[in-house]
Amino acid sequence: MISYKNIIVTGASSGIGKSIMEELLEQEGNRILAACRRAEKVAGYGENVVPFSCDLSTQEGMDALFAKAEELFDKVDIFFCNAGAPYYERFDYEDWNRIESIFRVNTISHIYAYSKYLHHLNGREGRLVYTISAMGEMALPGYALYAATKFAMKGFQQAIRDETPDNLKITCVYPVSTKTNFFNVGGGGRKVEPPFPVQAPEKVGKAVVKGVNKLKEHIYPCSAYLPSKYLMKVVPPVKSMYVGAQKRKLHRFVKRLKAEEEGILENMKLKHTMK
Repeated sequence: MISYKNIIVTGASSGIGKSIMEELLEQEGNRILAACRRAEKVAGYGENVVPFSCDLSTQEGMDALFAKAEELFDKVDIFFCNAGAPYYERFDYEDWNRIESIFRVNTISHIYAYSKYLHHLNGREGRLVYTISAMGEMALPGYALYAATKFAMKGFQQAIRDETPDNLKITCVYPVSTKTNFFNVGGGGRKVEPPFPVQAPEKVGKAVVKGVNKLKEHIYPCSAYLPSKYLMKVVPPVKSMYVGAQKRKLHRFVKRLKAEEEGILENMKLKHTMK
C-alpha cells in the first residue's frame, strides 16, 4: 500500500485531484502537499494535508510549489501532476493568448514539472503520475485544443521514458469523461453534454491509487475503454457513429450559444430603444 509517503497532488481542490488525495488519506501516514489556485478549498483535512495556492500555468508557480515541497519534505516520493484546464468550443477564432493559455496549464507546466522533479530527486527514487486523458488517444469534436494538449503529453511521456534514469518511474492515467466541473467550466459556464461513458471522480481516484500501488506504467480507470478502443479500430463504422454523436452534441451547443448571444443583443437593443 502507499503509506508513509510524502506526496504532491496538483488540482487537489476538486474532481480527480481531490479524489486521489482523499484516497491517499485512507492509507496510513501519508503527508500531502495539496496544490490548487485557492488553498481554502482544501481546508479541513487535518495536519497531514498542507494546502498551497499557486498558479501552475507559470514557471513562478511551479517553482514556488517545489520550494514549498522542499521546505516540508526531505523528499517527494510521489508527484501526482493532475492540474489541467478544459475548453469546449468550435475552434474558429484567432486568439493567440487563449491557445497559449491552455497549453501552459495542460502541457508546458507538466513538462516543466518533470525536470523539476528529476532534479529534486537527485538520484533518489520517485514516481511521477501524469493525468493525461482518453482524449490524448482519441480526439473528439469540440475538444480540438484540449485534445491537442493531451496528445502532446502522450508524445512527451513516450519519448521521455527512454531518457529517464532508473530512479524515476512514470505512470500515465487515461480517464474517460468524469463528473466534475469540467463540463461546466469548459463550456464557459454553460452545461456541456459529456462524451459517453462518464465516470465518478471517486472511482477514478481509487483506480489511480490502486494502479500506482501496483507500479503500473499506464492506468485506464474505465474498464470499457480499452475494449471500446479496440472495437473502433477493427470495426471503423463504430468509431464513425461515436464521433458523429459528438458532432451533433457540438452542433447543439453552438446553436444554443448563438441563441443566447442573439437574445443578449436583442435585450440591448430593447434597452436602448426605451431610453
